[in-house]
Amino acid sequence: MDYFPVFLSLKNRKVVVIGGGEVACRKIDLLLKSNADITVISPMIHPHLSKLDKNGVIQWVNKKYNSTDINKAHQVWATTDDPSLNHQVFSDAEALGIWTNVVDDPNHCHFITPSMIDRSPIQVAISSGGASPVLVRYLREKLETQLPQNLSLLARYAGAQRNRIKQHYNTVDERRKFWELFFRHPAVEVAQDEESLERVFTSLLQESEQQLGGLYLIETGDDPELLSLKALRLMQQAEFVLYPEGNDDIFVDLCRRDADRTDYNTNNLQAQVQKYLQEGLRVCLLANKQHSEAVLAPFNIPQRNVQYVPCL
Repeated sequence: MDYFPVFLSLKNRKVVVIGGGEVACRKIDLLLKSNADITVISPMIHPHLSKLDKNGVIQWVNKKYNSTDINKAHQVWATTDDPSLNHQVFSDAEALGIWTNVVDDPNHCHFITPSMIDRSPIQVAISSGGASPVLVRYLREKLETQLPQNLSLLARYAGAQRNRIKQHYNTVDERRKFWELFFRHPAVEVAQDEESLERVFTSLLQESEQQLGGLYLIETGDDPELLSLKALRLMQQAEFVLYPEGNDDIFVDLCRRDADRTDYNTNNLQAQVQKYLQEGLRVCLLANKQHSEAVLAPFNIPQRNVQYVPCL
């Protein structure tokens, strides 16, 4: 990959912005959300920045840039309309080992800013490394429609329950199963306050079925895009994946990344499934629709904790 994705903590860190125009305004508004300590170096600044300076939100130094202006900076942004000046800032910062971004000039950037979806404390960042900004915007728009608006509420509530859930469940696996049930609960998806979340949380703690394993019988075809949303959801929940012998293909890749997986043949399949279910695991059994009838016939599909999803 061209860029290593990372989230930086800039709280109370010194960030120096060279330039005070509209480009600087956009970057500074973003930096302020991270509670950075921002200094602007420019002989003139935009009225928006002037207001921020008067209110003590940023510090404006009314002068032309000098290499000493970036001493002890944690991060530097060059936002002027003078390429030679921007490159000089980059060179000076690089000599000091300071991360620098020259806006709209990827060849003079130690880092770039991605397109962001902010549901703090949940954040999603998307980047094409500068290759296709329009595609990135398109992806961001699609993700915006998929991510619920109450993500901030869910994240804050869940974070506050960490010690409480540890007292109830001893293992990481048990806690993970609980949270997966919680976040997929219909009432949680539409919750607008902590009281609604607390009702679901308390109810699930009182149930015991979330500790049981489950068997997900997923029928596959030739086109992974024909998988239903239910099939994909169950494939992402499974902790163990069984796939046909010699068919470690795209359907296996679409399953939960950290799930254990192994192939099977019909001679040992039932014994394998029973073993993993007794361990309390959620097992995803993949079967191509051409052979699914023979593979799935031994399993009692109406049985509790067994779900069958046919291929479309």
